[in-house]
Amino acid sequence: MIEMRNISIDFPGVAALKNVHFQIEKGKIQALIGANGAGKSTLMKVLSGAYDHYRGDIYFNQNKVDIRTPKKAKELGIQMVYQEVDTALVGNLTVGENIMLEQMVHQMGKRQWINWKTVHKEAANILADLKVDIPTNRLIQELTLAEKQMVVIARAISNQCKCLILDEPTAPLSQNETDELFRLIRLLKEKGVAIIFISHRLPELFEICEAITVMRNGEIVMAEKTEITSPKSVIEHMLGKSLGEQYPLRKPEIGRTVLETVAFSDGDIVKNLSIHMRKGEIVGLAGLVGAGKTEICKALFGAAPKYSGEIIIRGKKEKFQSPADAVHAGVALVPEERRKEGLVVSESVAVNLSVSVLKRLSKIFGLIQFQDEKREANDLINRLNIKTPSPDTKAESLSGGNQQKVVIGKWLAGESEIYIFDEPTKGVDVGAKREIFQLIADLAAQGKSVLYASSELSDILGMTDRVYVIYDGKVVKELETASTNEQELLYYSTGGK
Repeated sequence: MIEMRNISIDFPGVAALKNVHFQIEKGKIQALIGANGAGKSTLMKVLSGAYDHYRGDIYFNQNKVDIRTPKKAKELGIQMVYQEVDTALVGNLTVGENIMLEQMVHQMGKRQWINWKTVHKEAANILADLKVDIPTNRLIQELTLAEKQMVVIARAISNQCKCLILDEPTAPLSQNETDELFRLIRLLKEKGVAIIFISHRLPELFEICEAITVMRNGEIVMAEKTEITSPKSVIEHMLGKSLGEQYPLRKPEIGRTVLETVAFSDGDIVKNLSIHMRKGEIVGLAGLVGAGKTEICKALFGAAPKYSGEIIIRGKKEKFQSPADAVHAGVALVPEERRKEGLVVSESVAVNLSVSVLKRLSKIFGLIQFQDEKREANDLINRLNIKTPSPDTKAESLSGGNQQKVVIGKWLAGESEIYIFDEPTKGVDVGAKREIFQLIADLAAQGKSVLYASSELSDILGMTDRVYVIYDGKVVKELETASTNEQELLYYSTGGK
């Protein structure tokens, strides 16, 4: 259906794609993967019309086409669903209005009346055809993330989608939600839609994709049918070397208690939380998506001003009315939603790395010393191996793994003693994962206390010393990591007694 020949594209300081040849057939599900910054998202943005300054040729059904705008891509039936689905939807409109949004805009452009009954009827027909049960009169802001994703896909189908590009679609989903998404993908395949699936979760790719294309440094380095390759081979092509040990070898030296909560509740999700963290220790928060891990992390960072119970830092009771109070007490949070809550994406890497130490960088009349800011940013860029053309590059242009390093780096510049990581490797490739794991291990080795929240139970087992299992906002079990396994963690995560 689609063939891209000799596609190249440059950005200031970097050649993002170098003579890439990529193709996909009608009714096939094909994985496109690579380390963060490998060029996969850039290639798909070329195909979906987001970038117009590429070189090379694109053929659609063997006819040469010139895709320079999203409008042209959509006319051909090429639709892309980005990882941040919220940005593609209008929260205060209904499901039906969002699905039929482009048709409504077209009608308004022609100054035609909109028949709301028809809008909802057509939207309902599309959802029924996809076997998705969401009322069309519900507001988008009332939906779960998985339901929003279904709405975005339904909108793509309403526009005669022939090729659907999914960028990290399962990153925020639970297992049940992922199973439902896969059901929908297989249904679209049966209808002849070509699916391009971008993900870092290799088991999922081998479950649903028929072929895998691997990119590295802006080039395609592997293209194979799934049945004749292996996860090990895929990883080695992604990294350009053998994977080696995934988790750092640690010899923890655990000291006194640094953080303790007593009967702590946030007034909503978190209930009667009593946990403790010690110097040099990595403590896990294990649980499924929606168990309350994120709410616990945010509450401990001062984002629950109506909490009850006690937070005790280094033996002293603290009163966190805001995150500023938590930062003052030496607490740092690396949030799950890095683009929304961890970065100022429109600002430079240097600005993002310095936000936690502005007081130190401000001298005369409170003015920031920009030379000091840039010097400190360069030190962190080198220390964390952040791949960026310069400290002045905007954070939004970095790959997911490098954005995550920036989020972590801003706290390293300060003097935090307690680090809270909420799903730190979400949407991050295996190479960047190892670097983040090593960084967390190094923090613990320096005597920092680390809380590591994740729904990836293998990572909990590989990284932590102790683990609290969370279910419905409560701790249901405390375990020594060395004495447990994935089956036991999953048992308690699903409500086992």
